[in-house]
Amino acid sequence: MNLGERPTHIALFLPTMDDGGAEHVMLQLGSCFSARGHAVDLVVAIPGGPIESKIPPGLRVVDLAARRTTLALPALVRYLRRERPAALLSTLEHSNILAVCAGWLSRAGTRIVLREASVLLPRAQMHGLKPYVQRALMRLFYRGSTQVIAVAKGVEQDLITGLGLPPRMVRTIYNPIVGPDVERLAAAPLHDPWFAPGAPPVVLGVGRLAHEKDFSSLLRAFAQVRASRPVRLVILGEGAERASLEALGQNLGIAQDLRLPGFEQNPFRFMSRSSVFALSSIFEGLPGALIQAMACGCRVVSTDGPGGSREVLQGCERSHGRLVPTRDPAALADAIASMLDETARGPARVRHRVERFTEQASVDQYLEVLGARAGAPASALAADSSDTDGRS
Repeated sequence: MNLGERPTHIALFLPTMDDGGAEHVMLQLGSCFSARGHAVDLVVAIPGGPIESKIPPGLRVVDLAARRTTLALPALVRYLRRERPAALLSTLEHSNILAVCAGWLSRAGTRIVLREASVLLPRAQMHGLKPYVQRALMRLFYRGSTQVIAVAKGVEQDLITGLGLPPRMVRTIYNPIVGPDVERLAAAPLHDPWFAPGAPPVVLGVGRLAHEKDFSSLLRAFAQVRASRPVRLVILGEGAERASLEALGQNLGIAQDLRLPGFEQNPFRFMSRSSVFALSSIFEGLPGALIQAMACGCRVVSTDGPGGSREVLQGCERSHGRLVPTRDPAALADAIASMLDETARGPARVRHRVERFTEQASVDQYLEVLGARAGAPASALAADSSDTDGRS
């Protein structure tokens, strides 16, 4: 228990144990809270999932045994009435709506804290009725929470302008991206001839193979760079776009210098040995892989879409990082080539400022919002939201 903290019963609410970024962050936060002496319940709506085996010791798993997330509402209400945790931290939009509803119905006095990890979906990409209904429910229910945590300033502003939340209800807390073991993970062995000394430089991408990551633009940009120099592209991750990306690689004639190895348990060892890390996303919340690459000393290129990329790269010297427009392979290619030139001229590793994204800084702020740190009494935050609870 750190100085200024008091033992607190904290519940973390997840819809499933899917292998997503939000789930991993919640497990990491739960592990850190438990390590500091707090009682932590991991409340899961739907049992089972690929990261169930990764639940850290010290977390008590509460299985709500629902077939769908929305059907977990009665069990979540019963849990809050029975256990009365001091705080419930929820993430992902549909879970957040359910958490606020359960808080209202249970009348357990639990502070409901919501974590929002992404900017709101642009209206041009809202197809069908479902996203409009979800947006309306978010606008209604988010106001009933004690506090909403945004993972980046861009997300915070989006919640205020897009959902009409009072600014006092929203606070930015960066994800605990950089842990104390990052140097050890970055130095782990990598027996891969593509990363051997003297091999052509490698451009690295990391993320789900999904539409919003726009890896197709990265492949097109890479094809332009490769036309004038020896270089290779590795993209770590898995997803629905794999087949189309592999086909695009064949059509662009870059298949022999392109690899899609799938999910990687330790991407840091690739980041520390790559010449350039490239983020091609159309939009992001807080781009964790970009921050991880920076922590490993890799030069970076990122699209400047809605979300936190500009925020992350703020203050970086031009030779260490570049921002380019979204969906612009030519601009992305120019920036990658420029960073490759910088790597060839300067030291292999560069130093980025990533202190804002350390585990220590993030956990301290989360515990303050959850009421586990001195100076954040429950009544203070409750007073901030008392005029909105149940009314919108």
